[in-house]
Amino acid sequence: MAMQVILTQDVDNLGKAGELVSVRPGYGRNYLVPRGLAVTATVRNKNRLDHEKALIEKRVAKERAVANDLATRINGMTLQFERQTGEDEKLFGSVTSRDVAEQLKRANVEIDHRWVHLDQPIKALGKYEVPIRLAAGVNATLKFWVVGKDK
Repeated sequence: MAMQVILTQDVDNLGKAGELVSVRPGYGRNYLVPRGLAVTATVRNKNRLDHEKALIEKRVAKERAVANDLATRINGMTLQFERQTGEDEKLFGSVTSRDVAEQLKRANVEIDHRWVHLDQPIKALGKYEVPIRLAAGVNATLKFWVVGKDK
């Protein structure tokens, strides 16, 4: 048995903000509604949807504009991570998505570390390009170098 909800934000693999979608009751009740991603599709909320569609579209457009600005800044950046290395230029430790987010924060770009999509932590020296998924379906690519630290 399905439950109908009205999305208040874009949800990957489900729909865009303002859409009426059917989901499993547990998913809607325990995940979407408590996180503010959706509201239950009551008659009152359906009537409010028509009114709020314009507001939702404005908010999404504003988020997309901010995300595009952030993507432009990130695409133009090249970061450098210094790490100690052992034999065969293998790193002691690794470079993770949290490290990338912290380095971006030092460069005055605030992002959530979960937006950085590393397949696995980086454990070798070299040049890397990492996709960063920003809000509202905007993606950026960050270039960075991992270099050895002088001992």
